Amino acid sequence: MEVDVLEFKVPVENNKTLFVWDIQPSHTEAQIYDGLDAVFSSFGPLYLLKVCPNAPLNPPGFYALIKFYSAAQASKAQRQTDGRSLFQSSPLKVRLSSKQTPHFLSDSSRPLSHARCLELANHCLGFDGWTSDIITLKELSDEEEEEEEEEGGGRRRRLRFGCLLQLSFPHHGQTTRAAAVVEDSFTCTGPDVLLQKRCKLQRGVREKALVQAFAAVLLILLGNGKVMVEVKQTSDQLLPEQTEGVLQVREFAPEEEDEDEEWDLTVS
Repeated sequence: MEVDVLEFKVPVENNKTLFVWDIQPSHTEAQIYDGLDAVFSSFGPLYLLKVCPNAPLNPPGFYALIKFYSAAQASKAQRQTDGRSLFQSSPLKVRLSSKQTPHFLSDSSRPLSHARCLELANHCLGFDGWTSDIITLKELSDEEEEEEEEEGGGRRRRLRFGCLLQLSFPHHGQTTRAAAVVEDSFTCTGPDVLLQKRCKLQRGVREKALVQAFAAVLLILLGNGKVMVEVKQTSDQLLPEQTEGVLQVREFAPEEEDEDEEWDLTVS
């Protein structure tokens, strides 16, 4: 049985990228995008679909770049669409990318954005296939972090929030936890500005914790169309028994912060 594994990270491998040529100018760019999306998304979730006009010295028309999360789905799409007209009267050329990816990119493990994580999880598992629950969301700011009054009448404030979150897959019996910390410095000119900033950081830290949780998840696509979920066991994975009481969170602060600085997220 054919098996493919999807990770919640940006796909950079050549065997996940398709190029489409000989797209005729008989449709608008938006129509071509919709046509390609309808055809290729039927093979699996897409990370990227980009339609571009041909270079000036080439005949009028378009080409497209398509990135899949799955190498197997990209290969199947290439085999079944190459030489077919699809949404136009003349056949298209569809090829897997032959561009050589630099070594530092081929080993990249850049996580997906929050929106992409939701999109991939919902596509593969359905909207009821996973849940996320906030265990604790805590403001970590110190009162003494308020700085001197500025000329405009506002004060420089520094807010910091930490979040511990649990990601569960009830149909697969899998659970993982992750933590994140975000912060920002800004000029506070009134209570409304402070409230808006607090709301923004609370939303941001929740999203960052969810991205961290998805980074440990593997989606295993079976040839019969079924999907299995596994959680990677890593040395820094947060297990339920390890998050009772006080959790020390490292290396989620901005890069300019001291890497050895620790945040105290107390689970209430």
